[in-house]
Amino acid sequence: MRNTLRSIICSIYAMVFIGVISSCEKTLLSSDPGTTPSEVFEYLWDDIQNRYAYFELKQIDWKAVKERYVMEVDNNMSEHELFDVLAEMLFELEDGHVNLTSPFNRSRNWEWQQNYPLNYNQGIIDRKYLGKDFYISGPLRHQLIDSVLYVNYRSFTESLRDDDIAAILHRAQNAKGVIIDVRSNGGGAINNAFNLAGAFTDQSYTYGKVRIKNGPCSDCFSSWTDLRVPARTNGSYSGTVVVLTNRSSYSSTTYFAEMMRQNPRAILVGNTTGGGGGSPVFGELPNGWVYRFSSTQALTLDDEHFESGIPVDVEVDLDQSDEAGGKDTILESALQLLQ
Repeated sequence: MRNTLRSIICSIYAMVFIGVISSCEKTLLSSDPGTTPSEVFEYLWDDIQNRYAYFELKQIDWKAVKERYVMEVDNNMSEHELFDVLAEMLFELEDGHVNLTSPFNRSRNWEWQQNYPLNYNQGIIDRKYLGKDFYISGPLRHQLIDSVLYVNYRSFTESLRDDDIAAILHRAQNAKGVIIDVRSNGGGAINNAFNLAGAFTDQSYTYGKVRIKNGPCSDCFSSWTDLRVPARTNGSYSGTVVVLTNRSSYSSTTYFAEMMRQNPRAILVGNTTGGGGGSPVFGELPNGWVYRFSSTQALTLDDEHFESGIPVDVEVDLDQSDEAGGKDTILESALQLLQ
């Protein structure tokens, strides 16, 4: 199982950050760990200590966290009690990419979005803007609105084919502009973000840099590697693109937002994204539970962390009176920009 997990980790790195996977061949975990609650606790704490990427950014003293939670661990405790202690400890990382999964529960921290307005109403989008005759191209739903092509993409987990991109580029040929709505898109496969961003540029460009945590010290990281948007080889859109985001735009959607923010023909409208800048890696505890956490740091060209979210060019909230009347304030603002 350990080798399988290492292969999964290396596959993720290779897909997302080609060229910085050498640390995947190293393991910082001891062999043949025990399965008592105390040993499981120590195993999880150690791996997070060695490979979690954001202690310094979030000003988290992981050793102090251990001192608080180790007092709650008893080798006579039930598995449910142990799960609760480990979940509460992981909650301290304030990271949506951190989870603990057991046969009976899955821990999570969603405070990066729960303390902010939603600023998205799918019902309004379906009834007023997409209507009954919208196009469906793979995961993309798109409709011409006042000569502007509106494209709604709900999740980067849904595979985006070249034919899907070609379909929206064809419809955008005579449009005044394109709107890409990735509000409340929780992320998924980074390749889908690369491919979509590449549809709006005729040349590759750098949009940030990344490094991997590879040891327990605060400076134990790999060297920085550039992040680049690949240009589409068989045609791209050369007009203005507006990207709609909200706080629930997370993980790969945050990356997509920054890819587009570095495109001079793109404008970001709505709200700062939710972050999720660390690439998640997985591990297995001695008792069989699976966990994941952020093992990389990504910076914008301005040396700002993706983890903190990507700001917009034009900040707009969904007005409650507009929403009550079936209108999307943020989308309407984007349409006005393109008229």
